[in-house]
Amino acid sequence: MRLTRQFLSALLGTAIFAAVLLGAVAPASAHDVAESTSPAAGATVATPPTQVSVTFSKNPLGLGAQIVVNTGDGANWADGAVEIVDNVAAQRLKPGAPAGTYTVAWRVASSDGHPIEGTFTFTATAGAAGSTSAAAVPTMGTAAPGVTTAPEQPVGSAEPFPWSIVIFVGTAIGIVVALALMAKRRLAGRDEQGGTVSSQAADRSENGN
Repeated sequence: MRLTRQFLSALLGTAIFAAVLLGAVAPASAHDVAESTSPAAGATVATPPTQVSVTFSKNPLGLGAQIVVNTGDGANWADGAVEIVDNVAAQRLKPGAPAGTYTVAWRVASSDGHPIEGTFTFTATAGAAGSTSAAAVPTMGTAAPGVTTAPEQPVGSAEPFPWSIVIFVGTAIGIVVALALMAKRRLAGRDEQGGTVSSQAADRSENGN
């Protein structure tokens, strides 16, 4: 009985430890987030920049990275592949980009391998050199190209629940339960063996009498 109580206490301690571990590790497993963009989200610039970029909290993976830069008519002005240097993912623009509002949609694999994505917009008051469109766009304050500020939480950057941690904790609890059941069976076997020895001793005592 004493051994059984010890195993039950160990089981309870493991369950408490697993709960604490889940609460402590879950926030640390959060995926990377976009800290800033260039141009800044919602900014108005004089002309379209030569490239747009997104700065993340950690270094994203290069596999499958994509950044699309669309004008209001749906034309994509992205030129070439996404370039990732440290925690910055950048996308060049084609020469001669027109004036107007641009929507930048990005998608990368975070440092833990999970895909994250988001969007931001900016407005160019005039077209780049060589642009065929020179229509002016009303301004609401300007921001110098290349200046970054922290935007709001990007759309679509919600993080999935860390199921891998739940599976790990569940497996640990399952192992402890299995050990407790094995110990209980061993105790039951010892009790039966002890009963047999006692019965044999009683028989010897009767025969001696």
